[in-house]
Amino acid sequence: MKSQESRGGRIRLVVAYDGADFHGFARQQGLRTVQGVLEDTLSNMLQVPILVHGSGRTDKGVHARAQVVHWDQPYGPPADRVVHVLRNRLPADIIPIQAREVDSEFHARFSVVRKTYRYALYRKPIPDVFTYRFSWHVAEPLNLAQMRLAASELVGEHDFTSFCAVAAPQENKVRRIYRVELQEDRDGNLYVFCEGSGFLQYMVRIIVGTLVDVGLGSINADAMPAILAARDRAASGRTAPPHGLCLWNVEYPTVYGGRVLDL
Repeated sequence: MKSQESRGGRIRLVVAYDGADFHGFARQQGLRTVQGVLEDTLSNMLQVPILVHGSGRTDKGVHARAQVVHWDQPYGPPADRVVHVLRNRLPADIIPIQAREVDSEFHARFSVVRKTYRYALYRKPIPDVFTYRFSWHVAEPLNLAQMRLAASELVGEHDFTSFCAVAAPQENKVRRIYRVELQEDRDGNLYVFCEGSGFLQYMVRIIVGTLVDVGLGSINADAMPAILAARDRAASGRTAPPHGLCLWNVEYPTVYGGRVLDL
């Protein structure tokens, strides 16, 4: 790969992936992960060890429309060729979308100012073989008005201990949520968009699972403030399955281009 046209520096890459056959983003010994595949591919391509940093970890089975990664390379293809080169080397379930050169101050994770996740619910009576890898099949009728009322209580800065894994590694459970929005398409399928400064382990999936419990009538919408105040995972609802969740967008300061993809 090394040539007179090759150059070093920091490369930022946006990738999409189907998470169904990955054990999450973060490298794990002996398991297929997104970070592991990217690092192995880049290291083989450049013939030097490459460490990839991601904007955040996605769990096993979770997808991404706009995961952002960066790495430092002593030499290699310029950013305008990275996408083409990697498309010929990466497996079909990881798609490189765009790349750019960034300065050494940029960090895929620590430079993030907000993230957006989308959760998809397929609501027809019979599951669809073409969407089951990317959506949660919920055939029972949902009260969307009550779900939207409950969702509105989550906007703002709160301690989200009730909405994260008991073993979540972060000590500080306070996060700022900018929106929790429910959108229906013409076929009646439901999409829950969660946008915030950052998220805890399983946080979006527990929010969605709790909202579904509200829609089914097993949790009252007006109970959300009390659930937040409890700071107890047992107070909230179920954890939605991972395959309906997708890292939808990542936003950086304007100097680094703002949102990485158009919504």
